Amino acid sequence: MGIRKKTTKNPPVLSHEFVIQNHADIVSCVAMVFLLGLMFEVTSKFAVLFITVQYNVTISTNGPDETAVNHFHHGIKDLATVFFYMLVAIIMHAIIQEYVLDKINRKKHFSKTKHSKFNESGQLSAFYLFSFGWGTSILLSENFLSNPVTLWEGYPHTLMPFQMKFYFICQLGYWLHALPELYFQKTKKEDIPRQLVYIALYLVHIAGAYILNLNRLGLVLLVLHYFIELLFHVSRLIYFSNENRQTGFTIWAVLFVLGRLLTLSLSVLTVGFGLATAENQGFDWSAGNFNVLFVRITVLAAICLTQAFMMWKFINFQLRRWREHAQAQTLKKKQVPSKSKSKKDKANGVNGVSHGADSPRARKEKSS
Repeated sequence: MGIRKKTTKNPPVLSHEFVIQNHADIVSCVAMVFLLGLMFEVTSKFAVLFITVQYNVTISTNGPDETAVNHFHHGIKDLATVFFYMLVAIIMHAIIQEYVLDKINRKKHFSKTKHSKFNESGQLSAFYLFSFGWGTSILLSENFLSNPVTLWEGYPHTLMPFQMKFYFICQLGYWLHALPELYFQKTKKEDIPRQLVYIALYLVHIAGAYILNLNRLGLVLLVLHYFIELLFHVSRLIYFSNENRQTGFTIWAVLFVLGRLLTLSLSVLTVGFGLATAENQGFDWSAGNFNVLFVRITVLAAICLTQAFMMWKFINFQLRRWREHAQAQTLKKKQVPSKSKSKKDKANGVNGVSHGADSPRARKEKSS
């Protein structure tokens, strides 16, 4: 799958500009190597590690019609699978950028600042929409929403259905792909620290839930968070098309606060109460059991600190918007009196000239 941007310049081969312009083609070739490896017996065992989900466990269900159900657990081989789907994420990023976002940018003629923010919101909106829909379908099929006790009951949840494991693999692959995209998209130096912070937060929390077998709680919190973030970026896209449409930001602000409260409540309920009162206590790496006090405190501390950090950023964002709105209103109030005063002075000036022309002195000079 080649993604080639039209350009009149021909940068030197393997130069920075060449890699940036053709990174999707290069990554497509690397991904094709793994796919071609499946065709040969010698390389198929190696290629399978990157393309298919590993650590399959077949469980037979008891009953009159005995059926085999496939479940999966995690392991070190998942790193190869995550790497392959990171390549897929880079290719999909390039497709959305070139065939959707770039075409809209050419029509709208955004400024450089809006151009960058529009691309960011466009990419994240597509990802959040896809992840939210996929995650919701898993929650409904596994009945996690109708029975919240399953979030901690039967821990450790070492075995996952295929959809859940593949979901976490794709999530890790996507957020890992965001790191090289900082280079491919020529991100400004002042924006890189902000990008690195939220990429690191996503990777730490998703990988932590995956490794510590808290995948059920992690899935619920991800779906909740992605829905709120989807609303924000869609609202920003709408704002770029028409700056008067800001209703979406108001709805997002309310849901953002409620989302933080619900995240903390679910985390404390699952980790602080559910796992703390579970029968299966103790640390066992081979069994995947991490239900000890230190791990529970660490998990809760990480979640609470992250929510506090997000609320701090949210409050600063709202204060900045209010200051900008207040400054805009002040400027409007200053401009209105000045315009009315200038019109009044102009009218007085015209009247003064007309009265001066009809004065007795003027008539005397005119008669002479």
